[in-house]
Amino acid sequence: MFKFWGRKMKVIDGKDMILGRLATQVAKMALNGEEVTIVNCESVIVVGKKKEIFGRYQQRAARGTHSTGPFLHRAPDRIVRRTIRGMLSYKTPNGKAAFQRVMCYVGVPSDVSMDKVETLKGNITETQNLNFVTVGDISKQLGAKL
Repeated sequence: MFKFWGRKMKVIDGKDMILGRLATQVAKMALNGEEVTIVNCESVIVVGKKKEIFGRYQQRAARGTHSTGPFLHRAPDRIVRRTIRGMLSYKTPNGKAAFQRVMCYVGVPSDVSMDKVETLKGNITETQNLNFVTVGDISKQLGAKL
């Protein structure tokens, strides 16, 4: 943990982390009042068969119209942040404040030092499953400009 513009912040490396497990842990930290930054969001993993995962995201992207939505983010950092929002009650004042304490980045920004980066439980090496897709691959499939 280090101070970032006067605030204490946890920096978490998303490389090889499972998306759902990462999202639940980060949501709990944010609800407890901690500022959380996630780096390397393009390397976060979604577990499952590639065809089913791509189908689910393509179906979600095709739903609605261009003017009325629902709108699906294509960038990897926005996909991760949207998943974390799903773990929070973001319509309440407490959930809204917690969601504002979470930031996600593709790669590592220059203002975040790499020597203070933490990893959480929920790494892909802890599971037996070999079927997975990275969020970066999902973004490319959706048409993101990386």
